[in-house]
Amino acid sequence: MRTLRFGRTNAQVPGISLGTWGHGGPAMGGGFSVGWSGHDDALAKAALVEAHRKGITHWDTADAYGNGHAERLIGQVFAEGVPRKEIFLASKFGFQRGGADHFYDAAYMREQCEISLRDLQTDVIDLYYFHHCDFGPNDEYFDDALANMRRFREEGKIRFIGLSDWDSRKIMKFIDRVDPDAVQPFRNVINDDYGSSGLKAWVDAHDLGVAFFSPLKHGLLTGKYAEPQSFPEGDFRSTIPEFRDPEFLARMRFARAEMARRFPDHPEPVLHALTGTLLADNPTATILLGQRNPKQVDAAFAAAGEALSNEDAAWVRRVYRGI
Repeated sequence: MRTLRFGRTNAQVPGISLGTWGHGGPAMGGGFSVGWSGHDDALAKAALVEAHRKGITHWDTADAYGNGHAERLIGQVFAEGVPRKEIFLASKFGFQRGGADHFYDAAYMREQCEISLRDLQTDVIDLYYFHHCDFGPNDEYFDDALANMRRFREEGKIRFIGLSDWDSRKIMKFIDRVDPDAVQPFRNVINDDYGSSGLKAWVDAHDLGVAFFSPLKHGLLTGKYAEPQSFPEGDFRSTIPEFRDPEFLARMRFARAEMARRFPDHPEPVLHALTGTLLADNPTATILLGQRNPKQVDAAFAAAGEALSNEDAAWVRRVYRGI
């Protein structure tokens, strides 16, 4: 697995890192499905152990994943023998409200940080993200939220500050005031506002670490679905219309075949193409792949986190976008 310097954090992280959204299991939040079905605690813990063994040592989680369940699984793995000091650990807060009627309630932020530290069985979180950029209708909760975050760092509860969102333009709205050490934007070869939003330029100019999430578009881009899919309540994928679109699924199967033809000697041609495209020209970037069982860890390890050439990356985008 290729490793890289994660921007100004100076941490060495793998090109493919481990995401634990799926480790929280199915869940509802605000009346919406926000988790993943098909979860198994024993397999998830085995995946964490295998990831450490293979050098996938940047783990990303959040308090909202299963209402802390994903964090607790990580804490259990630390207690059972994976050395905490060998993992660059990231978590997030912002979607848990406690008793407040809005995100980023100042009092609850401190309580939630302490809960995450306890659940993770650690004294410090290496990288702590604002999970999203909704700071109230007029951003009225932003100043207190940022003050809290900086206070957590001063107290030694966290080492670095991160900023995340599904929309890179929202990250850009707050990036100057937050001055984060790392950002975590939604990005894949189809949904990509990383460059057009100005975020890539900011990352490059300020030497930020960057972790791209949902690089497989929730599994859709792998081309493994032959028929429209349905998912139970509590599974985020039930909210994604492309899972029910036969034409889109057929295009993804075609793209899968094209990746195998373009990269015939690679053990994971699809993962290599989808992750390597995002890593092209992004020297401080890592890719977050959900790894819920050891088989998925093996696939992530085989992908290796290698950047594609600009020519190959452009070709991959054209195929997936049907251009």
